[in-house]
Amino acid sequence: MCEQLIVEGRERLSQPRSFVQFTRVPEADKMLNNLEEYPHAFVIACVMDRQMAAEKAWCIPYHLKEIIGCFHFSALSTLSESDLKRIMSGPPALHRFPEMMARNLRSAIRRIEVHYGGNAATIWAGKPSSATIVRRFLEFDGVGQKIATMAANTLVRDFRIPVSDRYSIDISVDVQVRRVFARMGFVSENAPAELIIYRARELHPEYPGIFDLTLWELGRTVCLPTRPHCEKCRWSELCAYAEEVGAGT
Repeated sequence: MCEQLIVEGRERLSQPRSFVQFTRVPEADKMLNNLEEYPHAFVIACVMDRQMAAEKAWCIPYHLKEIIGCFHFSALSTLSESDLKRIMSGPPALHRFPEMMARNLRSAIRRIEVHYGGNAATIWAGKPSSATIVRRFLEFDGVGQKIATMAANTLVRDFRIPVSDRYSIDISVDVQVRRVFARMGFVSENAPAELIIYRARELHPEYPGIFDLTLWELGRTVCLPTRPHCEKCRWSELCAYAEEVGAGT
């Protein structure tokens, strides 16, 4: 099972860069995929991605663009925290916690301005190590280990950003990844996030996050919390859970 998952992860990496659907809003996804013109949109979406549905959080840069009239970094940098609180609070509110996220947004804009010369793409420019990218995302207020590694993984796996290594791109433990990883038999059902991270490192030290997308997709489509569709899963013959319930026979 482990080797097959790694093979699938490598096959994904060998494919040409493709359009990533972060949201269900085509124009929002178009902006988020445009790292050349709007690299700060990707970074800001990462900062916003907490305590609400990811698809809605990743729409926030696009909603900001609609409200402000553009999304050039020079325009964002002129907005005060009060401006951002007013915009984030709506109506409609752009986030469940508009005041806190307005502070984090203003802090992110300031960090990009001061540390990266107003160009967020500098965060991943120059073929840095994976640890450098993760560390740089962790320096943004409100970004934790899961989002920082998810950001690095998305840049490397989906946008094909060159890096010198992938050692520090850990598995991002969300409810989908946790459930599928446990059902496949790699960890116990109630394993904490730290154990899952170290188990992935043990299984594939050179790129622990290689498992992420496959597990997440399975969790969203067939390996559901209740009544999983084991009979439709291409991994059922190798899966510990499917074998236990008799779906892999």
